[in-house]
Amino acid sequence: MSVTSRNEAVFAAVDLGATSGRVITGRAGPEKLVLTEVHRFPNTPVRLPDGLRWNVLALYQGMLDGLRKAARSGPIASIGIDTWAVDYGLLDADGALLGLPFHYRDGRNGRAVEGVWAECGAKELYAVGGLQHLPFNTIFQLAAHRTSAQWGTARTMLLIPDLLVHWLTGTVGAEVTNASTTGLFDASAGTWSDTLIGRLGLERSWFPPLREPGDSAGTLLPHVAEHTGLPAGTRVTTVASHDTASAVAAVPATVPGFAYVSCGTWSLAGLELAAPVLTEESRAANFTNERGVDGTVRFLRNTMGLWLLEECRRAWDREGTAPSLSGLLAEAAGARPFAAVIDADDEAFLAPGDMPSRIDAHLVRTGQVPPGSPGGYVRCVLESLALAHRRTLRWAARLAGHEPTRIHLVGGGSRNELLCQWTADATGLPVTAGPAEATALGNILLQARTHGLVGDLLDMRRLVARTQELRHYTPQGDQHAWDRAAARLGAA
Repeated sequence: MSVTSRNEAVFAAVDLGATSGRVITGRAGPEKLVLTEVHRFPNTPVRLPDGLRWNVLALYQGMLDGLRKAARSGPIASIGIDTWAVDYGLLDADGALLGLPFHYRDGRNGRAVEGVWAECGAKELYAVGGLQHLPFNTIFQLAAHRTSAQWGTARTMLLIPDLLVHWLTGTVGAEVTNASTTGLFDASAGTWSDTLIGRLGLERSWFPPLREPGDSAGTLLPHVAEHTGLPAGTRVTTVASHDTASAVAAVPATVPGFAYVSCGTWSLAGLELAAPVLTEESRAANFTNERGVDGTVRFLRNTMGLWLLEECRRAWDREGTAPSLSGLLAEAAGARPFAAVIDADDEAFLAPGDMPSRIDAHLVRTGQVPPGSPGGYVRCVLESLALAHRRTLRWAARLAGHEPTRIHLVGGGSRNELLCQWTADATGLPVTAGPAEATALGNILLQARTHGLVGDLLDMRRLVARTQELRHYTPQGDQHAWDRAAARLGAA
């Protein structure tokens, strides 16, 4: 694939998710936005004696292999990297990585929460950082790390996408949308919080200069260029490296007043605002204020997403009883509505393991009868996720004083027609589903913008709306049935 005109270029997006990584090329121009997946590789955590770790070396190799394949398709204008948030690597004074990065689902994190709160109260943390309390936020992970032998030799902390950029280019920086998920970022000032860093006894020098989406992150190191077959001058562009930030940048909203749900392993539902909401009411509702593109704020709440379904399928696969996904969804569509519903925010569902048994325990504890078939579990999960989307978006609207008129559901979950329809039914709002590849599209678009091929954020979104396949769902069914199901969970 080659560049064919001055108004069109090809970019490479490295998109790393919790279960797999991909390298995607994107041809972008004022009226064109076409993606091609050139390489996919697994992201399989490794359980070591000291905890659950990311195999970041395998991810790096997969990325290099993908970039080599991308190079064969023609000239690449630049490369951008996005990944999940909160996890990091520590580097020593020579820039060497001190061990494999811990996985955010590792059990060490929760044990550090009380110690951090003793040093910085929960209210102060929120007043500065505006971050939803999650036991795996970087601030708690770093506190848990303080007792390790590595701690004394660490000199730099790099979040996962910044670490991979460092290995490609040799440069050091911290992309702002991902930095805003650490709990050590000042949500109002848009900078690292020297106050929180100092209060926790962390070294300010560990935290690199911040980069904005669109900034240059350097060019490929000679050995990387040689390995991939890309020219040594190939640029690496800072994109919205938190995958959700890239996904929200590609929401195909052509008018204001929208809500979004970025749905994959996690469901991240919320609003795009001009300023953070740092009220005590917002903290009590556990909403987060994370940076978006162009200084916007992603006011949202993390809930369990399709992780619940993925873990059920893994459990059935281990038992040798796993039906196909299409079969499961067909069975779920025919199952009895609202036979059982769960609170998707329950921390009992966070860790890997036997998800059907944990759903059973939750249902028994709340006086409900567990499903009798895989399709029943799937219906329970999808209806519960739709209820979680409803609860979160109604909370967000009240807290921000901003009533949405439409929901844009992007990411892998947009392919799940039952989830999209039930989200419309539960919320009473129309749902536009797609694009499924929102994260990669946002990554590509931000690179294209640095080359002058697209305009501002609204222009980017209009291009997505014009060029990508979207599906539309209007609310149907009995709204009162959803109200009654929500009441069973104590939700509005």
